[in-house]
Amino acid sequence: MQGTDGLETDKMTTRLVELHRYLDEQLAPGQYSDYCPNGLQVEGKAVVGRLATGVTACQALIDEAIHWGADAILVHHGYFWKGEDPRVVGMKRRRLAALLDNDVSLLSYHLPLDAHPTMGNNACLGNLMNVADWQVLATGAGDGLVCMGMLAEPVTAAVMVQRLAQLTGRTPLHIGNGEDRVQQIAWCTGAAQGYIEVAIAAGADMFVTGEASEQTVHTAREEGIHFVAAGHHATERYGVQAVGEHVASVFDIEHRFIDIDNPV
Repeated sequence: MQGTDGLETDKMTTRLVELHRYLDEQLAPGQYSDYCPNGLQVEGKAVVGRLATGVTACQALIDEAIHWGADAILVHHGYFWKGEDPRVVGMKRRRLAALLDNDVSLLSYHLPLDAHPTMGNNACLGNLMNVADWQVLATGAGDGLVCMGMLAEPVTAAVMVQRLAQLTGRTPLHIGNGEDRVQQIAWCTGAAQGYIEVAIAAGADMFVTGEASEQTVHTAREEGIHFVAAGHHATERYGVQAVGEHVASVFDIEHRFIDIDNPV
């Protein structure tokens, strides 16, 4: 059938402008001071029937999405980061050329996709870790990114690390004695190792994030908190999947999550 603007539509498509508007309504990017533009970063065809999702808009993800027949791609890590070289050359040119040549849109949400209370990376990871009654900790930045809650009962740190290994499919880095018992868990997905002191101040037994820095190890050891780096990519696979599944249901379009392996 034909819409009022002359675009062909059917049961399994939605207009890009409607998809973008809905994502903005749900993820509220205007609430965040981010390092990149959130929302529609590259405009493709006006109608979307297939939405691919992934963590990072790397070339491999773009190529796989195009091969599947995606009309739009939704990611956590998109383009145009503050401080990056603005020239469209080399890797950036190849990525943009692939999107533009195939008329595929790119939508990206960074901090909004971390912090969403039900579909965000932090919320999804907390649920998978079986952390109950969690709350957002004050970080001083107003971003609402660090969360903390309780396990139903104490477990050894080794058990918690093994649980994360099973969830992520990789062996996390753990600083601490595996025989210690932990129950109060703080976490923030991605590169949030700098928030370890927020977790310490809140009284957490363990802080889980994606990456580690050299100084984080010393902080964990000297402050007596268990620190777990479970992988930046690995801890941020869940939010974009949840959002993709949600919007696919709302708009009755196809969705496919494409996981491009990344050991970091």
